[in-house]
Amino acid sequence: MPQTIETLPNGLNLWQDDRFFKLGQDSVLLSWFANPRRNAKVLDLGCGTGALALLIYRPDLRITGLELQEEPLALFRRSIADNDVDVTAVQGDLRAIRTIFPHGSMDYVICNPPYFGRTAGKSAPSPEKRTARQDSSCTVEDVAVATSFVLHTGGKAAFVFRPERMWVLLEALDRVRLVPKRLRFVHQNAAAAPSAVLVECRKGGSAEGLSVEPPLLVESEEYQRIYGK
Repeated sequence: MPQTIETLPNGLNLWQDDRFFKLGQDSVLLSWFANPRRNAKVLDLGCGTGALALLIYRPDLRITGLELQEEPLALFRRSIADNDVDVTAVQGDLRAIRTIFPHGSMDYVICNPPYFGRTAGKSAPSPEKRTARQDSSCTVEDVAVATSFVLHTGGKAAFVFRPERMWVLLEALDRVRLVPKRLRFVHQNAAAAPSAVLVECRKGGSAEGLSVEPPLLVESEEYQRIYGK
């Protein structure tokens, strides 16, 4: 399969392959929405070829990507070397998170979880893409449990998800003491229904204080700024 290089909005290069999900809008918007504090330890759960980890890259952050599949992880490592950035790529199953990372070792988690249930009609076209986008390899609940395990109390996590399954995500987060604190919907324009939802949560603390931010419109100057246009 042909491999290509995509230049990210922050100027870093991303190696890609047609067998795996390529850079998409959701990862770009999630990297813009996420807000890890300075010098934070950041974990990208299910990082694939590393698009999200590279998009959120700052020299002060200590970023690690965890990925189940070896082949996309090899591309991620190639991107890390080509960009000469201090990012770590780890092979492993997030369902076995307790054997990979210490409890409470991360300040911030970013994740683009599986959008569709394993019986969903929108089946991904390849085994590699089904692993990334359907919950045959891990469920939303698995993602929530892994996130809660690696975060210390007060740590935060940011996700991008489908609005029609938002309750599935929120229920899973609630079970493991991950409290939503910021919520933002993505729309094509002001008249369109949302196509994605961005959620930032905090481990522990009060359920009060959820901030629902103004909608992010694809047809807007803000969206153009996100893409550096």
